[in-house]
Amino acid sequence: MRLLIHNMLSSNIKGVINGFPLRIEVDKVEEKQVDFDAAFLRKMFHKIEWKALLDAALTLGYAELPEEAPDSSVLESDEFLQKFHHALLELDLEEGALVCPETGRKFPVTKGIPNMLLHEDEV
Repeated sequence: MRLLIHNMLSSNIKGVINGFPLRIEVDKVEEKQVDFDAAFLRKMFHKIEWKALLDAALTLGYAELPEEAPDSSVLESDEFLQKFHHALLELDLEEGALVCPETGRKFPVTKGIPNMLLHEDEV
């Protein structure tokens, strides 16, 4: 599961008010090469919750992103775009879990696919 996907997922358990961001528990991470597309990254930058991306990247062992959310002027920097690209698209959680910040419910990630299905009593 790429961090792009993680940044868009939240817990939809009945009664949960704050289901974002999901905490990551890592069992296995892989780095996968993805074609670089600066135009795509520039469009996605404004849709990303920076703190969630930063925390997720740090959890996966990647510490190259700035701690504070940068302003859009960084989108002209190839160095920043390469780091953003790597964090967003090339770090892949293969095995582990996503954990609801409110309830602690674990959603397993197997072969890079998060299982966000709810139990009957959670709907």
